[in-house]
Amino acid sequence: MEVTINPRGSMVQLSKLEVERLQKNAQSRLYQLYRRCSLAVLSSGAHCDSSEKLFSAHQDFDIHIVCVERGIKIELHNPPHEAFVDGQIMHGIQEHLCAVLRDILFLSDQFTLTSKKPKEQSSQITNHVFDILRHSETLSIDQDPNLIVCWGGHSINEAEYKYTKEVGYQLGLRGLDICTGCGPGAMKGPMKGASIGHAKQRILDGRFIGLTEPSIIAAEPPNQIVNQLVILPDIEKRLEAFVRLSHGIIIFPGGVGTTEELLYLLGIKLNSANRDEQLPLILTGPQSSKNYFEAVDLFVGEILGEEAQKLYTIIIDDPIKVAQVLKESTEKVKQHRRKTGDSYQFNWRLNIEPDFQVPFSPTHENMAGLNLSFDQDKASLAANLRRVFSGIVAGNVKSETTKAIDELGPFQLHGDAQMMSLVDKLLTDFITQGRMKLPGTEYTPCYEIVKLSS
Repeated sequence: MEVTINPRGSMVQLSKLEVERLQKNAQSRLYQLYRRCSLAVLSSGAHCDSSEKLFSAHQDFDIHIVCVERGIKIELHNPPHEAFVDGQIMHGIQEHLCAVLRDILFLSDQFTLTSKKPKEQSSQITNHVFDILRHSETLSIDQDPNLIVCWGGHSINEAEYKYTKEVGYQLGLRGLDICTGCGPGAMKGPMKGASIGHAKQRILDGRFIGLTEPSIIAAEPPNQIVNQLVILPDIEKRLEAFVRLSHGIIIFPGGVGTTEELLYLLGIKLNSANRDEQLPLILTGPQSSKNYFEAVDLFVGEILGEEAQKLYTIIIDDPIKVAQVLKESTEKVKQHRRKTGDSYQFNWRLNIEPDFQVPFSPTHENMAGLNLSFDQDKASLAANLRRVFSGIVAGNVKSETTKAIDELGPFQLHGDAQMMSLVDKLLTDFITQGRMKLPGTEYTPCYEIVKLSS
Protein backbone atom coordinates (compact mmCIF):
# COMPACT_ATOMS: atom_id res chain seq x y z
CA MET A 1 0.00 0.00 0.00
CA GLU A 2 1.39 3.36 -1.05
CA VAL A 3 -0.38 6.66 -0.35
CA THR A 4 0.54 10.27 -1.08
CA ILE A 5 -1.06 12.95 1.08
CA ASN A 6 -0.94 16.71 1.35
CA PRO A 7 0.24 18.27 4.61
CA ARG A 8 -2.25 20.21 6.72
CA GLY A 9 -1.52 23.20 8.90
CA SER A 10 1.72 25.18 9.02
CA MET A 11 4.07 22.64 7.41
CA VAL A 12 3.00 22.96 3.77
CA GLN A 13 6.46 24.20 2.80
CA LEU A 14 9.91 23.06 3.89
CA SER A 15 13.36 24.22 2.93
CA LYS A 16 15.53 21.88 0.86
CA LEU A 17 17.79 21.44 3.88
CA GLU A 18 14.86 20.33 6.04
CA VAL A 19 13.74 17.85 3.41
CA GLU A 20 17.27 16.45 3.09
CA ARG A 21 17.51 15.93 6.85
CA LEU A 22 14.31 13.88 6.80
CA GLN A 23 15.30 11.64 3.89
CA LYS A 24 15.46 7.92 4.60
CA ASN A 25 18.87 7.05 5.97
CA ALA A 26 19.63 4.16 8.28
CA GLN A 27 22.21 6.31 10.08
CA SER A 28 19.93 9.32 10.51
CA ARG A 29 18.57 9.51 14.03
CA LEU A 30 16.25 12.32 12.98
CA TYR A 31 14.66 10.26 10.21
CA GLN A 32 14.24 7.23 12.46
CA LEU A 33 12.61 9.43 15.11
CA TYR A 34 10.32 10.97 12.49
CA ARG A 35 9.38 7.54 11.12
CA ARG A 36 8.57 6.09 14.56
CA CYS A 37 6.48 9.06 15.69
CA SER A 38 4.61 9.07 12.36
CA LEU A 39 3.85 5.35 12.70
CA ALA A 40 2.52 6.01 16.21
CA VAL A 41 0.00 8.64 15.09
CA LEU A 42 -1.06 6.46 12.14
CA SER A 43 -1.84 3.79 14.75
CA SER A 44 -4.27 6.03 16.63
CA GLY A 45 -6.61 3.91 18.74
CA ALA A 46 -4.37 0.83 18.65
CA HIS A 47 -4.87 -1.51 21.65
CA CYS A 48 -1.18 -1.82 22.44
CA ASP A 49 1.18 -0.47 25.10
CA SER A 50 4.42 -1.83 23.71
CA SER A 51 6.58 0.23 21.37
CA GLU A 52 8.46 -2.86 20.21
CA LYS A 53 5.27 -4.73 19.28
CA LEU A 54 4.07 -1.79 17.22
CA PHE A 55 7.39 -1.38 15.42
CA SER A 56 7.72 -5.12 14.82
CA ALA A 57 4.25 -5.31 13.32
CA HIS A 58 5.10 -2.56 10.82
CA GLN A 59 8.71 -3.16 9.87
CA ASP A 60 7.86 -2.45 6.22
CA PHE A 61 6.45 1.01 6.97
CA ASP A 62 8.28 4.01 5.52
CA ILE A 63 7.56 7.70 5.14
CA HIS A 64 9.13 10.16 2.71
CA ILE A 65 8.94 13.90 2.10
CA VAL A 66 8.73 14.87 -1.57
CA CYS A 67 9.23 18.40 -2.93
CA VAL A 68 6.60 19.54 -5.47
CA GLU A 69 5.90 22.84 -7.23
CA ARG A 70 3.78 24.35 -4.45
CA GLY A 71 5.41 22.86 -1.40
CA ILE A 72 5.70 19.25 -0.26
CA LYS A 73 3.82 15.98 -0.20
CA ILE A 74 4.13 13.08 2.22
CA GLU A 75 4.49 9.57 0.83
CA LEU A 76 3.42 6.68 3.07
CA HIS A 77 4.56 3.15 2.30
CA ASN A 78 2.57 0.35 3.96
CA PRO A 79 0.88 2.50 6.63
CA PRO A 80 -1.60 0.92 9.09
CA HIS A 81 -4.96 0.39 7.36
CA GLU A 82 -6.81 1.68 10.42
CA ALA A 83 -5.76 5.24 9.55
CA PHE A 84 -7.92 5.22 6.40
CA VAL A 85 -11.62 5.26 5.53
CA ASP A 86 -12.42 3.96 2.04
CA GLY A 87 -8.86 4.64 1.01
CA GLN A 88 -8.79 8.19 2.36
CA ILE A 89 -6.69 9.13 5.38
CA MET A 90 -8.68 10.50 8.32
CA HIS A 91 -8.34 14.28 8.61
CA GLY A 92 -7.42 14.10 12.29
CA ILE A 93 -4.59 11.67 11.62
CA GLN A 94 -3.45 13.79 8.67
CA GLU A 95 -3.19 16.76 11.06
CA HIS A 96 -1.29 14.66 13.60
CA LEU A 97 1.22 13.62 10.93
CA CYS A 98 1.93 17.28 10.29
CA ALA A 99 2.23 17.92 14.03
CA VAL A 100 4.94 15.24 14.10
CA LEU A 101 6.71 16.91 11.18
CA ARG A 102 6.43 20.31 12.85
CA ASP A 103 7.66 19.25 16.28
CA ILE A 104 10.44 16.88 15.22
CA LEU A 105 11.95 19.52 12.94
CA PHE A 106 11.52 22.25 15.54
CA LEU A 107 13.07 20.18 18.31
CA SER A 108 15.99 19.35 16.06
CA ASP A 109 16.46 22.96 15.00
CA GLN A 110 16.09 24.54 18.41
CA PHE A 111 17.47 22.04 20.85
CA THR A 112 19.47 19.58 18.71
CA LEU A 113 18.43 16.15 19.95
CA THR A 114 21.98 14.83 19.75
CA SER A 115 23.68 17.88 21.22
CA LYS A 116 26.17 17.76 24.05
CA LYS A 117 25.54 21.25 25.36
CA PRO A 118 26.23 22.10 29.01
CA LYS A 119 23.39 21.55 31.43
CA GLU A 120 20.66 24.11 30.84
CA GLN A 121 19.61 26.67 33.41
CA SER A 122 16.14 26.39 34.89
CA SER A 123 14.89 29.53 33.11
CA GLN A 124 16.25 28.25 29.79
CA ILE A 125 14.33 24.99 30.13
CA THR A 126 11.11 26.87 30.90
CA ASN A 127 11.65 29.07 27.86
CA HIS A 128 12.21 25.97 25.71
CA VAL A 129 8.88 24.56 26.88
CA PHE A 130 7.21 27.88 26.09
CA ASP A 131 8.82 28.01 22.63
CA ILE A 132 7.52 24.54 21.78
CA LEU A 133 3.98 25.35 22.90
CA ARG A 134 3.97 28.71 21.12
CA HIS A 135 5.35 27.16 17.92
CA SER A 136 2.57 24.55 18.02
CA GLU A 137 -0.02 27.34 18.41
CA THR A 138 -1.24 25.80 21.65
CA LEU A 139 -1.19 29.17 23.46
CA SER A 140 -3.99 31.64 22.80
CA ILE A 141 -3.98 35.17 24.22
CA ASP A 142 -7.74 35.46 23.68
CA GLN A 143 -8.64 32.40 25.78
CA ASP A 144 -9.81 32.69 29.40
CA PRO A 145 -8.33 30.14 31.84
CA ASN A 146 -10.35 26.95 31.21
CA LEU A 147 -7.87 24.12 30.57
CA ILE A 148 -8.11 21.09 32.84
CA VAL A 149 -5.24 18.60 32.78
CA CYS A 150 -6.37 15.01 33.33
CA TRP A 151 -3.84 12.40 34.43
CA GLY A 152 -4.53 8.70 34.89
CA GLY A 153 -3.64 5.24 33.70
CA HIS A 154 -3.86 3.74 30.24
CA SER A 155 -4.78 0.40 31.86
CA ILE A 156 -7.97 1.05 33.83
CA ASN A 157 -11.10 -1.07 34.22
CA GLU A 158 -14.46 -0.42 32.57
CA ALA A 159 -16.04 1.26 35.62
CA GLU A 160 -13.09 3.65 35.93
CA TYR A 161 -13.14 4.43 32.21
CA LYS A 162 -16.88 5.23 32.30
CA TYR A 163 -16.26 7.48 35.29
CA THR A 164 -13.55 9.45 33.44
CA LYS A 165 -16.04 10.00 30.60
CA GLU A 166 -18.71 11.25 33.00
CA VAL A 167 -16.28 13.67 34.64
CA GLY A 168 -15.23 14.88 31.19
CA TYR A 169 -18.89 15.32 30.22
CA GLN A 170 -19.54 17.49 33.27
CA LEU A 171 -16.42 19.54 32.54
CA GLY A 172 -17.50 19.98 28.91
CA LEU A 173 -20.97 21.18 29.94
CA ARG A 174 -19.23 23.93 31.90
CA GLY A 175 -17.14 25.05 28.94
CA LEU A 176 -13.87 23.58 30.18
CA ASP A 177 -11.26 22.20 27.77
CA ILE A 178 -9.16 19.07 28.31
CA CYS A 179 -5.45 18.30 28.17
CA THR A 180 -4.11 14.77 28.67
CA GLY A 181 -1.17 12.55 27.75
CA CYS A 182 -3.18 11.81 24.57
CA GLY A 183 -3.27 8.00 24.86
CA PRO A 184 -6.03 5.51 25.80
CA GLY A 185 -7.81 4.87 29.12
CA ALA A 186 -7.96 7.84 31.48
CA MET A 187 -6.35 9.98 28.78
CA LYS A 188 -9.15 9.31 26.30
CA GLY A 189 -12.21 9.09 28.57
CA PRO A 190 -12.30 12.75 29.72
CA MET A 191 -11.86 13.95 26.15
CA LYS A 192 -14.66 11.73 24.91
CA GLY A 193 -17.02 12.91 27.63
CA ALA A 194 -16.11 16.58 27.21
CA SER A 195 -16.67 16.40 23.45
CA ILE A 196 -20.29 15.41 24.11
CA GLY A 197 -20.65 18.16 26.73
CA HIS A 198 -19.30 20.70 24.22
CA ALA A 199 -21.69 19.43 21.56
CA LYS A 200 -24.67 19.93 23.89
CA GLN A 201 -23.51 23.47 24.64
CA ARG A 202 -22.78 24.09 20.94
CA ILE A 203 -19.12 24.78 21.68
CA LEU A 204 -17.41 24.37 18.32
CA ASP A 205 -13.85 25.37 19.21
CA GLY A 206 -13.16 23.10 22.18
CA ARG A 207 -9.53 22.18 22.76
CA PHE A 208 -8.46 18.58 23.30
CA ILE A 209 -4.71 18.91 23.75
CA GLY A 210 -2.47 15.85 23.81
CA LEU A 211 1.07 16.20 25.16
CA THR A 212 3.47 13.35 24.46
CA GLU A 213 7.17 12.65 23.91
CA PRO A 214 9.10 10.58 21.34
CA SER A 215 9.96 7.69 23.65
CA ILE A 216 6.37 6.99 24.73
CA ILE A 217 4.20 8.01 21.76
CA ALA A 218 4.39 4.54 20.18
CA ALA A 219 3.33 2.86 23.44
CA GLU A 220 0.47 5.34 23.87
CA PRO A 221 -0.62 6.42 20.35
CA PRO A 222 -2.77 9.57 20.29
CA ASN A 223 -6.45 8.82 20.74
CA GLN A 224 -8.95 9.84 18.09
CA ILE A 225 -10.28 12.90 19.94
CA VAL A 226 -7.02 14.85 20.29
CA ASN A 227 -7.25 17.94 18.06
CA GLN A 228 -3.98 19.55 19.13
CA LEU A 229 -0.99 17.23 19.39
CA VAL A 230 2.34 18.43 20.79
CA ILE A 231 5.53 16.36 21.07
CA LEU A 232 7.92 17.48 23.82
CA PRO A 233 11.58 16.31 23.85
CA ASP A 234 11.44 14.33 27.12
CA ILE A 235 9.23 13.46 30.07
CA GLU A 236 10.49 16.34 32.21
CA LYS A 237 9.57 19.00 29.63
CA ARG A 238 6.29 17.21 28.99
CA LEU A 239 5.42 17.37 32.71
CA GLU A 240 6.42 21.03 32.88
CA ALA A 241 4.22 21.78 29.87
CA PHE A 242 1.27 20.15 31.68
CA VAL A 243 1.59 22.26 34.81
CA ARG A 244 2.44 25.52 33.02
CA LEU A 245 -0.60 25.15 30.73
CA SER A 246 -3.10 23.92 33.31
CA HIS A 247 -5.71 25.83 35.27
CA GLY A 248 -6.65 22.77 37.29
CA ILE A 249 -5.52 19.14 37.46
CA ILE A 250 -7.45 15.90 37.92
CA ILE A 251 -5.81 12.60 38.77
CA PHE A 252 -7.82 9.47 37.95
CA PRO A 253 -6.81 5.93 38.92
CA GLY A 254 -3.58 4.80 37.30
CA GLY A 255 -0.30 3.04 37.82
CA VAL A 256 3.35 4.03 37.97
CA GLY A 257 3.06 6.80 35.39
CA THR A 258 0.21 8.43 37.30
CA THR A 259 2.18 8.15 40.55
CA GLU A 260 5.13 9.81 38.81
CA GLU A 261 2.88 12.70 37.80
CA LEU A 262 1.45 13.03 41.33
CA LEU A 263 4.92 13.07 42.91
CA TYR A 264 6.12 15.61 40.35
CA LEU A 265 3.28 17.99 41.16
CA LEU A 266 3.49 17.50 44.92
CA GLY A 267 7.22 18.19 44.82
CA ILE A 268 6.53 21.50 43.08
CA LYS A 269 3.65 22.44 45.37
CA LEU A 270 5.78 21.65 48.45
CA ASN A 271 8.20 24.39 47.38
CA SER A 272 7.52 27.37 49.66
CA ALA A 273 7.97 29.70 46.68
CA ASN A 274 4.74 28.28 45.22
CA ARG A 275 2.66 28.59 48.37
CA ASP A 276 0.40 31.32 46.93
CA GLU A 277 0.06 29.85 43.44
CA GLN A 278 -3.43 28.78 42.38
CA LEU A 279 -3.23 25.25 40.95
CA PRO A 280 -6.10 23.08 42.23
CA LEU A 281 -5.51 19.31 42.34
CA ILE A 282 -8.31 16.75 42.65
CA LEU A 283 -7.94 12.97 42.96
CA THR A 284 -11.14 11.25 41.86
CA GLY A 285 -12.64 7.95 40.76
CA PRO A 286 -15.74 5.76 41.12
CA GLN A 287 -16.73 4.11 44.39
CA SER A 288 -14.95 0.93 43.29
CA SER A 289 -11.65 2.87 43.22
CA LYS A 290 -11.93 4.18 46.78
CA ASN A 291 -9.37 1.66 48.07
CA TYR A 292 -6.94 2.73 45.36
CA PHE A 293 -7.03 6.36 46.48
CA GLU A 294 -6.82 5.40 50.13
CA ALA A 295 -3.62 3.46 49.33
CA VAL A 296 -2.15 6.39 47.37
CA ASP A 297 -3.09 8.86 50.12
CA LEU A 298 -1.51 6.59 52.75
CA PHE A 299 1.66 6.30 50.66
CA VAL A 300 1.91 10.11 50.32
CA GLY A 301 1.24 10.61 54.02
CA GLU A 302 3.81 8.05 55.16
CA ILE A 303 6.54 9.38 52.88
CA LEU A 304 5.89 13.11 52.35
CA GLY A 305 3.73 13.83 55.38
CA GLU A 306 0.48 15.58 56.18
CA GLU A 307 1.66 18.78 54.51
CA ALA A 308 1.66 17.00 51.14
CA GLN A 309 -1.76 15.42 51.77
CA LYS A 310 -3.23 18.91 52.25
CA LEU A 311 -2.21 19.85 48.71
CA TYR A 312 -4.98 17.83 47.06
CA THR A 313 -8.66 16.99 47.50
CA ILE A 314 -10.05 13.47 47.12
CA ILE A 315 -13.57 13.28 45.68
CA ILE A 316 -15.09 9.82 45.29
CA ASP A 317 -17.92 9.03 42.85
CA ASP A 318 -19.17 12.59 42.28
CA PRO A 319 -18.42 13.90 38.74
CA ILE A 320 -20.68 16.93 39.15
CA LYS A 321 -18.86 18.09 42.28
CA VAL A 322 -15.48 17.61 40.56
CA ALA A 323 -16.59 19.79 37.65
CA GLN A 324 -18.17 22.42 39.90
CA VAL A 325 -15.05 22.71 42.05
CA LEU A 326 -12.81 23.09 38.99
CA LYS A 327 -15.11 25.58 37.29
CA GLU A 328 -15.01 27.72 40.43
CA SER A 329 -11.26 27.23 40.69
CA THR A 330 -10.63 28.50 37.15
CA GLU A 331 -12.27 31.77 38.15
CA LYS A 332 -9.86 32.02 41.10
CA VAL A 333 -6.96 31.23 38.79
CA LYS A 334 -8.08 34.02 36.45
CA GLN A 335 -8.31 36.52 39.31
CA HIS A 336 -4.89 35.49 40.66
CA ARG A 337 -3.21 35.73 37.24
CA ARG A 338 -4.77 39.15 36.68
CA LYS A 339 -3.67 40.34 40.13
CA THR A 340 -0.08 39.13 39.68
CA GLY A 341 0.19 40.07 36.00
CA ASP A 342 0.89 36.47 34.98
CA SER A 343 -0.16 35.01 31.63
CA TYR A 344 -3.57 33.35 31.45
CA GLN A 345 -2.20 30.58 29.24
CA PHE A 346 1.29 29.88 30.62
CA ASN A 347 2.05 29.97 34.34
CA TRP A 348 5.41 31.75 34.39
CA ARG A 349 5.35 32.40 38.14
CA LEU A 350 5.35 28.74 39.13
CA ASN A 351 8.80 27.91 40.53
CA ILE A 352 10.12 24.57 39.23
CA GLU A 353 13.51 23.52 40.58
CA PRO A 354 16.16 21.86 38.34
CA ASP A 355 15.59 18.54 40.18
CA PHE A 356 12.25 18.38 38.36
CA GLN A 357 13.51 19.75 35.03
CA VAL A 358 16.81 18.10 34.17
CA PRO A 359 16.18 14.90 32.16
CA PHE A 360 16.74 11.69 34.10
CA SER A 361 18.13 8.75 32.15
CA PRO A 362 16.79 5.51 33.67
CA THR A 363 19.91 3.40 33.29
CA HIS A 364 20.63 0.54 35.69
CA GLU A 365 23.40 2.60 37.29
CA ASN A 366 21.26 5.71 37.72
CA MET A 367 18.30 3.78 39.14
CA ALA A 368 20.51 1.96 41.66
CA GLY A 369 22.13 5.24 42.70
CA LEU A 370 18.98 7.16 43.60
CA ASN A 371 18.82 8.60 47.09
CA LEU A 372 15.78 6.86 48.58
CA SER A 373 16.18 7.86 52.21
CA PHE A 374 14.28 10.13 54.58
CA ASP A 375 17.47 12.12 55.16
CA GLN A 376 16.60 14.88 52.66
CA ASP A 377 14.00 17.63 52.30
CA LYS A 378 10.51 16.67 51.13
CA ALA A 379 10.80 18.27 47.70
CA SER A 380 14.08 16.44 46.96
CA LEU A 381 12.57 13.18 48.17
CA ALA A 382 9.57 13.69 45.89
CA ALA A 383 11.97 14.36 42.99
CA ASN A 384 13.91 11.14 43.61
CA LEU A 385 10.76 9.06 44.04
CA ARG A 386 9.44 10.60 40.83
CA ARG A 387 12.57 9.27 39.11
CA VAL A 388 11.91 5.77 40.50
CA PHE A 389 8.44 5.65 38.98
CA SER A 390 9.64 7.31 35.77
CA GLY A 391 12.28 4.58 35.41
CA ILE A 392 9.68 1.86 35.92
CA VAL A 393 7.45 3.47 33.27
CA ALA A 394 10.43 3.36 30.89
CA GLY A 395 11.14 -0.25 31.83
CA ASN A 396 7.53 -1.16 31.12
CA VAL A 397 6.95 0.52 27.77
CA LYS A 398 9.92 2.44 26.33
CA SER A 399 11.82 0.57 23.64
CA GLU A 400 15.43 1.40 24.56
CA THR A 401 14.87 0.73 28.26
CA THR A 402 13.07 -2.58 27.75
CA LYS A 403 16.00 -3.74 25.60
CA ALA A 404 18.45 -2.81 28.37
CA ILE A 405 16.41 -4.77 30.90
CA ASP A 406 16.28 -7.80 28.61
CA GLU A 407 20.07 -7.64 28.43
CA LEU A 408 21.02 -6.66 32.00
CA GLY A 409 18.07 -7.80 34.06
CA PRO A 410 15.69 -5.76 36.26
CA PHE A 411 16.57 -2.43 37.85
CA GLN A 412 17.80 -2.70 41.42
CA LEU A 413 16.37 -0.20 43.91
CA HIS A 414 18.08 0.55 47.22
CA GLY A 415 16.82 2.64 50.11
CA ASP A 416 15.64 2.97 53.69
CA ALA A 417 13.80 -0.11 54.92
CA GLN A 418 10.58 1.71 55.76
CA MET A 419 10.49 3.68 52.51
CA MET A 420 11.27 0.72 50.30
CA SER A 421 8.60 -1.35 52.06
CA LEU A 422 6.05 1.36 51.24
CA VAL A 423 7.22 1.57 47.62
CA ASP A 424 7.15 -2.22 47.33
CA LYS A 425 3.61 -2.42 48.73
CA LEU A 426 2.29 0.24 46.35
CA LEU A 427 3.91 -1.39 43.31
CA THR A 428 2.61 -4.81 44.35
CA ASP A 429 -0.89 -3.35 44.63
CA PHE A 430 -0.58 -1.94 41.11
CA ILE A 431 0.47 -5.35 39.78
CA THR A 432 -2.38 -7.11 41.60
CA GLN A 433 -4.90 -4.58 40.28
CA GLY A 434 -3.60 -4.97 36.70
CA ARG A 435 -2.40 -1.38 36.44
CA MET A 436 1.01 -2.08 34.92
CA LYS A 437 -0.08 -3.37 31.50
CA LEU A 438 -3.22 -3.52 29.40
CA PRO A 439 -5.79 -6.17 30.42
CA GLY A 440 -4.85 -9.64 29.22
CA THR A 441 -1.13 -8.83 29.15
CA GLU A 442 1.12 -10.70 31.57
CA TYR A 443 3.39 -8.41 33.56
CA THR A 444 6.98 -9.20 34.51
CA PRO A 445 8.42 -6.60 36.92
CA CYS A 446 11.28 -4.55 35.48
CA TYR A 447 12.62 -3.81 38.95
CA GLU A 448 13.83 -5.55 42.11
CA ILE A 449 13.95 -4.16 45.61
CA VAL A 450 17.14 -5.89 46.64
CA LYS A 451 18.33 -3.89 49.63
CA LEU A 452 16.33 -2.64 52.57
CA SER A 453 18.95 -0.68 54.48
CA SER A 454 18.52 0.32 58.11
